[in-house]
Amino acid sequence: MANLFQTLTNTVKHWYIPLIFGILFLICGFYVFSVPLATYVTLSIFFSVSFLFSGITEIFFSIQNSKSLQGWGWFLVSGLLTTAIGVYLIAYPQISMSILPFVVGFTLLFRSFQLLGFAFDLKSMKIMSWGNVALASVGGIIFSLLLIFNPIFTGISLVTLTGVSFIFMGIASIMLALDLRKVKKIPGKVSQELRDKIKSIQDEIDDLKK
Repeated sequence: MANLFQTLTNTVKHWYIPLIFGILFLICGFYVFSVPLATYVTLSIFFSVSFLFSGITEIFFSIQNSKSLQGWGWFLVSGLLTTAIGVYLIAYPQISMSILPFVVGFTLLFRSFQLLGFAFDLKSMKIMSWGNVALASVGGIIFSLLLIFNPIFTGISLVTLTGVSFIFMGIASIMLALDLRKVKKIPGKVSQELRDKIKSIQDEIDDLKK
């Protein structure tokens, strides 16, 4: 119920930010497919810049929407983690072939779980397309796990696993952004009088919890 009140009385700011890094991860995913396995480790700088940019923008997005989105804290945690991974890859550009897939896979896995959580938040907001975000997130989780665990056992190359993981997460981020755009439009359809009543009810509920 609190989530619904929050949705009706606040507007999402900068909904397009998840769209930006969704497109960025799609570009990463398709670009990875063009790189031979022998030069895979040279992508560490490419990954670091991508993670650093998406992490910083996600931190900004979370702070801007701390009063609009109930799960804004997860955006903040994800942004901090992704930024830290980006800094780590910049500091250690010569990272080994055995470590890089684990680092990238863990980062994408965390972000995929985060997106899955937001899919269920969208469900609670009655956004009908939440299932699309959930499915894309699950795809990201599956391929991230395959990337983390030794690809030798899966019979799929590192390039394929990395590329597909980025693509699934990019798709989920883009879908989330489009759904957040729908959420942004909701408060504009609610009159100020109704907002005041909703706020009054929410305050009464909060007082009862104390």
